Amino acid sequence: MSRVVLTVNAGSSSLKFALFNTAETGLAELARGQVEGLGAQANFRVKAPDGMVLAKADYPADEGPGDPGEALHLVLDWHRSQHPDMGIDAVGHRVVHGGPNFSDPMVIDTDLIARLKAFIPLAPLHQPHNIAGVVAAREAFPKALQVACFDTAFHRSHPWVNDVFGLPLELYEEGVRRYGFHGLSYEYVIGALRRIAPHHAAGRVVVAHLGNGASMCAIHDGLSVGSSMGFSALDGLPMGTRCGQIDPGVLLYLLDSKGMSVAELSDLLYKRSGLAGLSGLSHDMRELEASPRPEAAKAIDYFVFRVRRELGGMTAILGGIDALVFTGGIGANAVHVRERICSGFEWLGIELDQHRNRISDAVISSDRSRCRIFVIPTDEESVIANHTVSLLNSVSG
Repeated sequence: MSRVVLTVNAGSSSLKFALFNTAETGLAELARGQVEGLGAQANFRVKAPDGMVLAKADYPADEGPGDPGEALHLVLDWHRSQHPDMGIDAVGHRVVHGGPNFSDPMVIDTDLIARLKAFIPLAPLHQPHNIAGVVAAREAFPKALQVACFDTAFHRSHPWVNDVFGLPLELYEEGVRRYGFHGLSYEYVIGALRRIAPHHAAGRVVVAHLGNGASMCAIHDGLSVGSSMGFSALDGLPMGTRCGQIDPGVLLYLLDSKGMSVAELSDLLYKRSGLAGLSGLSHDMRELEASPRPEAAKAIDYFVFRVRRELGGMTAILGGIDALVFTGGIGANAVHVRERICSGFEWLGIELDQHRNRISDAVISSDRSRCRIFVIPTDEESVIANHTVSLLNSVSG
């Protein structure tokens, strides 16, 4: 029996979605899109799998959808107009934080929502909006099964030494530990690598998820054993607007000597740092690469430096490297950034093929490279959809 699954990724100013239909051959994507600019100048876009635009709308300021609930109703209205005889059987949600215990997708009920709210302090930039999307979807699709898929779940295989901080142990027991994020992306990438290069997927793999949010993960035989992100989605690499790794003494200084409030500090670290803060121009790597301003070049320099440093660290965790995978908006598209990251790592067996890199081939390493280098665009929506279908089948028999 055919089932229809909607995936939802609700953020502070956008809602991304995808629509899938189950078939004998597996999941078939029907469409995907986004509602951006919630509460401001919103726009609505839907595309077919071949890239054809199925719907497009731009709204004047304050006349479009203002929150995830209104955005979901917009999606629902479009779906009903295009597929009047096709209901929604299940909704799969990306939920950034699942805490220390949620290592598998979960059917959402009132109790689970309450437990997820407890993780809001751990992911204040994402968790409230994820939960708002869940609440809105339960109202919009009351008969559909709702499923939570956690970005932290993939990293629950970490060894203890990677999760703990050098703090009193009771804090670790209370949940102050390294969680890791972007798990749905890593899950997709390692699954894709198993299909195209199973020998490499079974070995020592470093995945660089580079985008507006950026992190790196060390994966051994398909299991996460190290991640650059930690207790929050602030740690590790510099990102579009987030700072990445920072000496905690800086935070104490800003609180004490500069008199910053916790709210001001949070705003600085999450929204005014990273590429945007360093460049004073933009969080978008494309704009920085096109800019003649020296500050833009310095921001890119720092980003590349930190990725290279993290690549060395992840390789040390693994005891070597068999495959390096680039994914995310920057990783899959920024040719020059990939070239700079890989340059000089020949001693580690990493050697780029310049032509393959320029055309963003699936394999961009040279034939001589001991480490194979891949470019794999991520697809978190398909991961969410597959998990949702599995739970839907198990619940309905």
